[in-house]
Amino acid sequence: MSQRLDIVTSLTEINPEHWNQLGEADYPFTRHEFLLALEQQDCLHEFGWQPVYFTLFVDDILTAAIPCYIKNNSYGELVFDHSWAQAYERSGRAYYPKLVSAIPYTPATGPRFLLHSSIINTAQQDELKKTLINCIKSFCRDQQLSGWHLLFERENVAKTLVSEGMLLRYDCQFHWTNQNYHNFDDFLSRLTSRKRKNIRKERAQVAEHKLTIKQLHGDELSAQQWTRVYRLYAGIFQRKNGTATLTEHFFQTIGKILKHRVMVVLAFDQDEIIAASVFFVSDSTLFGRVWGCDEYYQHLHFECCYYQGIDYCIKNGLQKFDPGAQGEHKISRGFLPTKTYSAHWLIEPEFHKIIDNFLQQEERYITEYCRELEVKSPYRQDL
Repeated sequence: MSQRLDIVTSLTEINPEHWNQLGEADYPFTRHEFLLALEQQDCLHEFGWQPVYFTLFVDDILTAAIPCYIKNNSYGELVFDHSWAQAYERSGRAYYPKLVSAIPYTPATGPRFLLHSSIINTAQQDELKKTLINCIKSFCRDQQLSGWHLLFERENVAKTLVSEGMLLRYDCQFHWTNQNYHNFDDFLSRLTSRKRKNIRKERAQVAEHKLTIKQLHGDELSAQQWTRVYRLYAGIFQRKNGTATLTEHFFQTIGKILKHRVMVVLAFDQDEIIAASVFFVSDSTLFGRVWGCDEYYQHLHFECCYYQGIDYCIKNGLQKFDPGAQGEHKISRGFLPTKTYSAHWLIEPEFHKIIDNFLQQEERYITEYCRELEVKSPYRQDL
């Protein structure tokens, strides 16, 4: 077999059908359509994301790939390394630019090494991954990057990277798991009385506003409705003196091409959309990503971002609901602490060792943090 490794800076250079045969076809964030929309709809360069795709061909067939970005900042990664950058700066060295394997603005665990769907042999998978890893490390040295950071990888893959000289980093998110619930009331019946009553009270208070709440897939929204969704989302950034990273054209594009892989909850006050939450859908998991509103309605955020998502998972047989990063308030609403995994490699041996020591201490803290939060589980102990 002949191998060829190409490095391209745009997915326009890769056949969409060939790319989508890599990885897990149902995971929306590594699909050609999603990544290309980020590229072409002005979501990347302005905020410091420079695409670099490592592609491996075997006998001229695209067999493996990994999407990466050269970064001159840490914006939109959601794995925080600002203290590392400051330590580099104090030493007179440069932490930026660096290489990141991640989905921009999307802290959603999923495959980062994308392998052809026909490859099921574990030994061959490991060989292809190792080839990509060696290429990435050589690229970092050649381009004088400080290192490589692979974010929100699956646990089993992340842990294998330790043998390749990478350092594991842990964090904690809050995810919901479907225990074969028949409906939302069945889910509530598994909670303690206090938590069950609180959720019912919150949903009842939303109902008092006499709003109409709809769940629609991406291609079911009109262009005007997507414009409204974007403006609600961007308005939150404007009120906080920030800048929305996703553009209106991005929303219009993904709705049209990803279709049922996008789900939107719209809240109407009569005929006007006053709030919206945007989700992405795999065959097993719902991912909550974007929220926007321009008026305050008590508990509407919980309804649109959490309860509607749980309801959608139950109705559609999805096993997990990842609503996004952070937020201990999610625990009382059925989301439990869940570890996430990243892997890091620094070219400078001295700093690699320093960060290794830091991560070992941080791991102990994260483990204890998750253990303490598990005690706050809202689920009935008798179940």
